Amino acid sequence: MTGFQDDLLGYADDYVLGLMTAAEAELFEALVARDPALGAHVARMRDRLLPLDLSAPAAPLPADFADRLRARLAEVPQDTAVPARVAAPAAANLPAPPAWRRLASTAAALVLGLALGLGGAMTRPEPEPQVVAVLLDDQGLPRAVIEDYGNERAQIRFVADVEVPPGRSIQAWTLPSAELGPTSLGVLDGPRPARLGGPDLPAPADAQLYEITLEPEGGSPTGRPTGPIIAKGLAAAQGT
Repeated sequence: MTGFQDDLLGYADDYVLGLMTAAEAELFEALVARDPALGAHVARMRDRLLPLDLSAPAAPLPADFADRLRARLAEVPQDTAVPARVAAPAAANLPAPPAWRRLASTAAALVLGLALGLGGAMTRPEPEPQVVAVLLDDQGLPRAVIEDYGNERAQIRFVADVEVPPGRSIQAWTLPSAELGPTSLGVLDGPRPARLGGPDLPAPADAQLYEITLEPEGGSPTGRPTGPIIAKGLAAAQGT
């Protein structure tokens, strides 16, 4: 059932990103209604993408988008393999993409699995962060998101550009307690997604402070934040 589960997760990503046609979205919503775990995954995806929604203004498609897309598709050889999960935004008068047939097959398989007592393709739990912190700059705009899974495992994603002057580095920090003080989670190789690996710390907690600062190249020479704060935020506990 692993491939089946992966297909559903991929469709959930497409659904949340708005890459499905109206018909595909309606069919996928019927799947969500049958599978609470799939619905929970969709809700988590929406929560994680919220900072992107907040940081990106709406941008309508240009009037000639459909014509340009048709012209570009006409240049692609007919025998070119297209990845199953690549989907173009729906445009007026364009035929429904092949994803409709794949999604319909997935729906039929899910209904059959439920009828046979084999539903539970989504019951295997995914690793979830214990806390998520949206880091805001001094203007209140989101700059980055940190997901902390505990067990010395965390990751950071940037949702807006951060200018790093020559000779400086970005460094991520958290404040697990007043006694421990600010603790480094790692020096970053520019404003790119990265895994953070700090020391052995207590489990991350709700309202725990996270921040990123500009430090001398290679990181703070003192082991404490010394440079200006780029963005900071308090963590929100996830799950129960």
